[in-house]
Amino acid sequence: QFTAYEVKIFIRIAYNRFKKWCAEKNVQVYSENVLLAYFSKNAKNYKSSTLWAQYSMVKSCLIIYDNIDISKFPKLIAFLKRTGDGYQAKKSKILTKSEIDRFLSSADDKEFLMIKVGLILGIAGACRTDELVNLTVDDIEDVGSSLIVKIPNTKTKIPRIFVVTDVGNMLELFRKCLSLRPPHVKHKRLFLYYKAGKCSSQPVGKNTMGKIPSVVASYLKLPDVACYTGHCLRRSLATLLADAGVDITTIKRHAGWKSTTVAEGYVENSIENKTKIANQVLVGTTTSAITKTANVSESNIPSNINFENCTNVTFNLNVNK
Repeated sequence: QFTAYEVKIFIRIAYNRFKKWCAEKNVQVYSENVLLAYFSKNAKNYKSSTLWAQYSMVKSCLIIYDNIDISKFPKLIAFLKRTGDGYQAKKSKILTKSEIDRFLSSADDKEFLMIKVGLILGIAGACRTDELVNLTVDDIEDVGSSLIVKIPNTKTKIPRIFVVTDVGNMLELFRKCLSLRPPHVKHKRLFLYYKAGKCSSQPVGKNTMGKIPSVVASYLKLPDVACYTGHCLRRSLATLLADAGVDITTIKRHAGWKSTTVAEGYVENSIENKTKIANQVLVGTTTSAITKTANVSESNIPSNINFENCTNVTFNLNVNK
């Protein structure tokens, strides 16, 4: 996760590298063949994902400074796509609902209270690391039965709002953490360094916040702890919603994704979801529809109607007066 200022620096560096290479080759016109030669050279040292990132950064600067749109270079796009053949990006592992519940219930608050609150808000709101870092006490409204959390500044420039309900002791953990906030703290950042049951005035940084999933995985003694990166929170939320049958549009809206492809890429192929599919394929649907029509007059409506051993039954009552 990078700030907008850091992104601008990276873009400028990528553009300057391209300009330097052109100067070394005495290139005056930035044609499609020139761009192909440049990215062919870089393809020897970089992965496909990095090449696409370089392409995006160079493209944005060429449009601004040279009025050249390299997105209209078909051979260049085809080349970049070929470099990705067989490449599979590494994705962060996810935390399952049972693992999340186990950590929240068993980990000692004296050591892990800040981690717990970060995990709750991060999962509930599909928060990026920098969104958690920049979260302030003013962004959260405690309405008693739930928390209303606002994320005003996001990567996609789309403000988000999510709710944390009173499930388990989640609200109690948040209130406990907030009560430990020293009264002399001048800034309003929510997350403060926490140790031995006390909060300092120093706000938590991006690196510490990004390690929340790996800390949870380490406590639970899960394998490949290093694979639980900052993206774990968003991927876990997307997978939990998908496993619960939530449609992709709702997932996109909740997490702030514009692209369906990007949102689907965050959903893990979990064993739970695969098991549901297997049951549908091998066992068939678990519900059956039985439709019966009966004409009942006002004079013979029974006073008591009892149903036993009924599941997934729908009643349509039409009353004609």
